[in-house]
Amino acid sequence: MKSLPATLQAHLDGGATTLCWCWRLIRRDGVVLGFTDHDRPLSFDGTKFEASTGFTASELKETIGLSVDNLDVSGAISSERLDELDLLAGIYDDAHVEIFRVNWQDTAQRVLMRSGSLGEVRRTDQAFTAEVRGLAHYLQQPQGRLYQNACDADLGDRRCTVDLTSATYRVSGTVSEVLSERRFAVAGFDTFTAQWFTRGLLAFDSGANQDTAFEVRDHELSNAGAVVELWRAPARDIQAGDRLTLTAGCDKALATCRDKFANVENFRGFPSIPGMDFVTSYVRQEA
Repeated sequence: MKSLPATLQAHLDGGATTLCWCWRLIRRDGVVLGFTDHDRPLSFDGTKFEASTGFTASELKETIGLSVDNLDVSGAISSERLDELDLLAGIYDDAHVEIFRVNWQDTAQRVLMRSGSLGEVRRTDQAFTAEVRGLAHYLQQPQGRLYQNACDADLGDRRCTVDLTSATYRVSGTVSEVLSERRFAVAGFDTFTAQWFTRGLLAFDSGANQDTAFEVRDHELSNAGAVVELWRAPARDIQAGDRLTLTAGCDKALATCRDKFANVENFRGFPSIPGMDFVTSYVRQEA
């Protein structure tokens, strides 16, 4: 049960109310955005909540237990601060969301109704629908060690210890030719063997996609030089001349850790763990 401020409770008890909804989004890069379904902008807690009459939410429900409570927020992409391409680029993925019920005549009379994170964002024409997930969503994420054949460390983290700033594993280049929306030739690292950057990370240092990063699906060598293919197309078009930085990839296998990174002492997998064939097998009597 929500505990309401005494002034807000008195306002509700009065019968005639002046209430609205306010949504605050806190992106992972620290940018804070505010929206309200009121017809005038509101401000509190250092956040300006922009009036957006097309910004609506589905029914808000709370359940007892650890099930995930979700709701949908829909609206037109009309705000100057809410960029369509930023949504497609994933800048708003897992942004923290706070939903308030506010007396627009006195914003000090408000209550936090829900907090959670932004999940799947669906786009149609110039409108979007975003899923707001409850905090119980994080309880469904894997925690602790994973007992599996493959390594469960992230390449270059404190458990892995590989130095990704080394010229052996990190290189800068320039897009020389765009072959498709996900595939392009890159000049500047033709000396690396094919697949060296497969499963690695590509970050754009200039161009329309500057400051965004993408996972590399494939790295091959052809007559056009080194060719890189991404798992998903960037929100903005790639152009010849765009500068980028590539970081080597790892398939989490013991042989790769040993031969490519010379880091087998920090391998975080369990290569000798029995597989499903062993687990489901049964004892056979020898003839």
